[in-house]
Amino acid sequence: MSVEQVPIGPNLFTWPTHKPSLIGSRCQCCGEYFFPVQRGCANCSSTSMGEVELGDRGVLWTWTIQGFIPKTPYNSEETPETFTPFGVGYVEMPCGVKVEARLKGSQPDQFHIGMPMQLVIEKLRTDDNGNDVMVFAFQAAEQEA
Repeated sequence: MSVEQVPIGPNLFTWPTHKPSLIGSRCQCCGEYFFPVQRGCANCSSTSMGEVELGDRGVLWTWTIQGFIPKTPYNSEETPETFTPFGVGYVEMPCGVKVEARLKGSQPDQFHIGMPMQLVIEKLRTDDNGNDVMVFAFQAAEQEA
C-alpha cells in the first residue's frame, strides 16, 4: 500500500506542483480579493466571483507564537505532551488580501513584521487511510535583488 499526499481541503492551493500558489477569488464587480475562495463578495455583495491564483510570496503582516495545542477543529497527530510550539500569523499577499497561516519556526527572533515570506506545503498529519494530509504554511523567504 502506497502513501498518498492529500490536501487538507479543496481549492486552497495548487498542488502537486514544484511552485504551489494559494487559490482565492476576486470580485468581478469591485475587484476585491478573498481567501479562501468565496461565492459572494463581502465588499459589494456581488455573486460575480472569479477564481484566481494569489501567488506564493507575501509579507508578514503580524504574528505570534502558538504555545499550546489549539482546540478543535485543529486536528494534528499531536497531544498536549508532544505538541511543539509554532509561529502563526497573517501574510499579506501582493493583491492585498491577508492570509492566516502557520509559520515555519517557533522562536520570536525568527519573525519580524514586514519580512518576506514564501509559501510551502508540508505534512500536518496522517489520515485514517494512511495518507499524508498536506497544508500550506509560510517560511522566511530570501530577499529578491
